[in-house]
Amino acid sequence: MALTAALISGVTHRSHGQKLIKDLYVDKEWSADYQPFRIAGNLYYIGTYDLGMFLITTPKGHILINTGVAGSDTLIKAHMKALGFNYKDIRILLTTHAHYDHVGAMAAVKQQTHANMMINEKDAALLADGGNSDYVMGGKGRMFLPVKADRLLHDGDSIQLGGMHIVMRHHPGHTPGATSFLFDVKDSVRTYKVLIANIPSILNDTKLTGMPLYPEVGKDYAYTLKAMKALQFDLWLAAHASQYELHKKHQPGDAYNPSAFSDRAGYDETLDEWQQIYDKRIASDQNPH
Repeated sequence: MALTAALISGVTHRSHGQKLIKDLYVDKEWSADYQPFRIAGNLYYIGTYDLGMFLITTPKGHILINTGVAGSDTLIKAHMKALGFNYKDIRILLTTHAHYDHVGAMAAVKQQTHANMMINEKDAALLADGGNSDYVMGGKGRMFLPVKADRLLHDGDSIQLGGMHIVMRHHPGHTPGATSFLFDVKDSVRTYKVLIANIPSILNDTKLTGMPLYPEVGKDYAYTLKAMKALQFDLWLAAHASQYELHKKHQPGDAYNPSAFSDRAGYDETLDEWQQIYDKRIASDQNPH
């Protein structure tokens, strides 16, 4: 389920002394609780029913990818405790892209843990202005509390902590700095190459021939679709549970089973579906009549 462009109004309210847009679209599955579980090795799912939040644990502290909507810091803390990990041991914060359904609680988590925020340089301004400069949904005010990055990432950069090496891949389109992550985890049986994929979903109001704030959006989507098809991995997950059919692969209480996420056919099918949507949309945008 990709983030829609629905913003009900531009009315604002105050949060921690800062004005935020009121009545942002929030799907009920984005905040519905879901039992945290071990995916593979030292990788854990600590998100909601639909919003993926991924915890990578190390002896030197932990890495958190995505924080969900505002207020999800309480859920993250509870899920980490349930798994036996200390919330305050989060050292690095990452995100697949700077939309309010993935970074809504980022400011709170950073403030509470003092973790370092690392983000694709192309999304740094979006993160720092609370989403107001978003090329589709922006211009109405802040959608989340702003966060200043501690490190700007570029395609191919490595994020390292406690023996983990996470490679950042630049997959622009959904936002200019949309990002996927590749890394290895291991258990007593084997090592797995994991992809946290930023699926290149296309918002309804995106014009692939170019947007005023993002003229190259169509070219970037074309690049990303091609680049993602070439990736090699053993297991894959994504920012939304619905994008990789989490609930068909895992039910609360299921035994540890990394192979449930080795669905290459599902990955290829998902990209093929978005390629078809892209082709139709860009043809329509180029020939509106």
